[in-house]
Amino acid sequence: MLPKVRYLALTAALPVALLGAGISAPALAASCPWIPAWGSSQMQPDGDNALPAEARSDVTLRQIVRTSIGGSGLRVRLSNAFGDTPLVIEAATLARAPHVGKPGIDTASLTPLRFSGKTRVVIPPGSDWLSDPVDLPVKAFEDLAISLHVEAVPQRQTSHPGARTTSYWIPGDHVREADLPTAKTMEHWFLLSGIEAHACGTGAVVALGDSITDGRGTTTNGNDRWTDVLARRLGGKRSVINQGIGGNRVLLDGLGPNAMARLDRDVLALPGVSHLIVLEGINDLGNLTREHPATAEQHAAMVEQITGAYAQIVARAHAHGIKVYGGTLLPFMGMEFYHPIAANEADRQAVNSWIRTPGHFDAVIDFDKVMRDPARPDHLNPAYDSGDAIHPNPAGYKAMGEAVPLELLR
Repeated sequence: MLPKVRYLALTAALPVALLGAGISAPALAASCPWIPAWGSSQMQPDGDNALPAEARSDVTLRQIVRTSIGGSGLRVRLSNAFGDTPLVIEAATLARAPHVGKPGIDTASLTPLRFSGKTRVVIPPGSDWLSDPVDLPVKAFEDLAISLHVEAVPQRQTSHPGARTTSYWIPGDHVREADLPTAKTMEHWFLLSGIEAHACGTGAVVALGDSITDGRGTTTNGNDRWTDVLARRLGGKRSVINQGIGGNRVLLDGLGPNAMARLDRDVLALPGVSHLIVLEGINDLGNLTREHPATAEQHAAMVEQITGAYAQIVARAHAHGIKVYGGTLLPFMGMEFYHPIAANEADRQAVNSWIRTPGHFDAVIDFDKVMRDPARPDHLNPAYDSGDAIHPNPAGYKAMGEAVPLELLR
């Protein structure tokens, strides 16, 4: 067996040796593992979050996403996770999107997506589907446009409503067009759950959470969620995948499947995940008493069930070699929708105490400590409050992203 130092030296020299032997750079890229470069959690949208009737057949969806790592050999993951009928994609393309908030693409980068060599794909209900790899190198924090020509969107749609990014729809097949000046805009993603890249020497951090992870209170097209801040701090050395859903709960379905139900699809099924940050549970606490009071026994049971779910998440992630970090729950006293009382605050303190207890998580990210009002610790710091007493503003999300110790992610 080679000494460790010698082995590392040989590994570092391997790309040069292989290139000298005539093996191409794309072949080298293919030898690197698949790593998620971007992703979003899927759910069934309702009301104004759903595609309008005129956008459900013979339509082009051009959707803009931003990667958090660079790589090559990209493949796109499409989703019919909540569809009740097959999803037919007639054609799809991938291209760079050079202008934030606009539908134009860099036509020199326009690349058709294929599926087992075909331009058309039929995705069964309940399924995700990966495109064939395409040779389009991408840099970290580059915007990409995925254009899909859809024959018919299933009646039960699959979407991520909280995109906070402008995307576009237009009747007909326009997947190859340089610009879509007459397209209508939307701030949701549909039928699109991820982009993966061949990337060496890196891994993925997944953030599993609710609207505070999804970015309620951030700027449209600003990419200023706490996960975006964290990704920029990592400088493209490790991807950060935001798997937050607004209104989501740990234990019960609400907006989107509960965290336990979506753990496999949104975290464990992704390739190359090395770390998981869990920041979820405030909607469970708030909904307990939103419509009527709860008994002391019900409060205690809620805390026990949430912390029991955390333990399950840790155990299941550890089985996949993933380190799991617990994010403490932010204050929410004063929020009108949940109108929390002292008992709700006691529940939050009990959950946070469990999170902070050594041995429960691999480490703790104390968002509560960073975000609470020093004068009233059961309230969000006014400097970080978007105005509803629970969701941070961009300054608050910046503070959250900067509160994650980078040494935990090395």
